[in-house]
Amino acid sequence: MLYGGIEAGGTKFVCAVGNENGQIFERVTFPTTTPEETMGKVIEFFNQFNLMAIGVGSFGPCDVNIESVSYGRITSTPKLSWKGYPILKKLEESFNIPIGFSTDVNAAALGEVTFGAAKGLNSCLYITVGTGIGAGAVLEGKLLQGLSHPEMGHVTVRRHLNDTYPGKCPYHNDCLEGLAAGPAIEERWGKPGVELVNNSEVWEMEAYYLAQALVHYILILSPKKIILGGGVMKQKQLFPLIYRNVKKMLNKYIELPELSNEIEKYIVSPGLGELAGITGALILGKEAYETQPEKQK
Repeated sequence: MLYGGIEAGGTKFVCAVGNENGQIFERVTFPTTTPEETMGKVIEFFNQFNLMAIGVGSFGPCDVNIESVSYGRITSTPKLSWKGYPILKKLEESFNIPIGFSTDVNAAALGEVTFGAAKGLNSCLYITVGTGIGAGAVLEGKLLQGLSHPEMGHVTVRRHLNDTYPGKCPYHNDCLEGLAAGPAIEERWGKPGVELVNNSEVWEMEAYYLAQALVHYILILSPKKIILGGGVMKQKQLFPLIYRNVKKMLNKYIELPELSNEIEKYIVSPGLGELAGITGALILGKEAYETQPEKQK
């Protein structure tokens, strides 16, 4: 039984074919251009296989409410050609199989809790820190969703005393994403993060902002594991700084080993590496197949 997975990113699309155990047999990557060109490549790739279902983890914001008339559409994205694009409908028109749909970070959280760093647990929080900042959460074995999907990258954080940068977010200026995503680092310091590895001030400030957000998430969601992925988190010197700041900000208010002497086992890198999102997309496909028996013919 083969499933298809799509990790639909704002920069690139990853498409894969795999099985219910998360094994990937074929995988392709191509740039995100226009919807017509990009989806044409998606359909061409999957037409080679006899799939049971396809799962999509999409960049957003997008409509993940299955009862909504715009379910499966990209919504208020800055990628103007994709704004309002019905990605789910396009796939349903092309393939007469079940299609699962959620956000890219939700898919990554699902991949990590099923096969990755949070395997064996019933909750985790996956955060990507890269071009933007987004998060997906699994709580009691289910993806967290309410009015819409969580937008945890846009929470408000206190400014660092030495930070005069106004912020990059076009909606909020100095939200978490506006202060701590990759483009904010580059604009503030005049160089991309990969060229600032030895500048301790850069990473002290970055850890200060990320730790604040993690404390919010810990106090509100109480996840059993926090997983930090994305390009910025490849700067491994960030992790010890984040541990120190989280412990300082919590100030022993919650006295648990995971938040003190075992924090390096609690806040971790993705167990699946860069395959977390596409693995989660395969799981979304499997779940769609299992919950939509009328389309299994």
